[in-house]
Amino acid sequence: MNYLGELISIGVAFSWTATALLSEFGSKRLGNLTLNVLRMGLALLFAMLMFWVVMGSPLPAGGTMEAYGWMLLSGLVGYVIGDFCLFQCYIIIGSRYGQLFMTLAPPAAAIMAWMTLGQEMNPMSILAMLVTLVGISISVLGRGEHHKVSLKLPLNGVLYAVAAALCQGIGLVLSKIGMDHYPTGTMPEWLVPFSANFFRCVAGIVGFGILLYVREGLTPLREALHDKKGLTVATATTIFGPFVGVGFSLMAVQYTEAGIASTLMALTPIIIILPSYWLFHQKITWKAVVGAVISVIGVSLFFLG
Repeated sequence: MNYLGELISIGVAFSWTATALLSEFGSKRLGNLTLNVLRMGLALLFAMLMFWVVMGSPLPAGGTMEAYGWMLLSGLVGYVIGDFCLFQCYIIIGSRYGQLFMTLAPPAAAIMAWMTLGQEMNPMSILAMLVTLVGISISVLGRGEHHKVSLKLPLNGVLYAVAAALCQGIGLVLSKIGMDHYPTGTMPEWLVPFSANFFRCVAGIVGFGILLYVREGLTPLREALHDKKGLTVATATTIFGPFVGVGFSLMAVQYTEAGIASTLMALTPIIIILPSYWLFHQKITWKAVVGAVISVIGVSLFFLG
């Protein structure tokens, strides 16, 4: 089917919009680490059920140790570090601004692909990154009391958001490397991305579990298991995020170039503007909208120029 990867990527953008909105609410209700432990555990259960139905076994098989190693590393970078920073920025600056900064993920992916896969970068890439940064700056910078230019958002929230974007871009390329090492013919091609995501979730639940135990103990997790509303949000976040969203994002790069897929998936900052207004009553300004549009245009130039 022509443009299958592109269509999947657009669907992922909507899925990640739902994930961002649900995660902002869930992180504030359950806590960052608790929510992520629940998400990783539920994602593994969903994946095992899918493998059992399709392959007759709850565990993915047929991969090499090298493939599994890259996938686990991708989970450590993309989930444990990346999602921890992303959910923390949701708590501090909200999902709409968090997703705006995530437009930095495709450039990060391209730079990582250039370093590891030898994919070409050209002068247009530098221009595109500058346009993306200009778009973000228009949205988040304003006039301060004592300075002509001041950051409208808390600095720690911005730093968490930038770190999340870098980790997501790098994690996507690490997953791509892992899938490239997966032997052909061992399972249906469309299932390989879900196998990659399975091992990403294994790394995620181990990493988040250790962080939760060290920082807060297991009490928040036990309390969350008795919070029906919190569990509902965690389940929905899992479906739209690490199960469907991430699985199909990895599938998208199987059917189209990673850059094009990342560009279309980066539409989330525009899609999320109206839902953020309806759900969280976040003020919409022309400046914020223009900045988001310019940022997405910058990402498009990066890959399509």
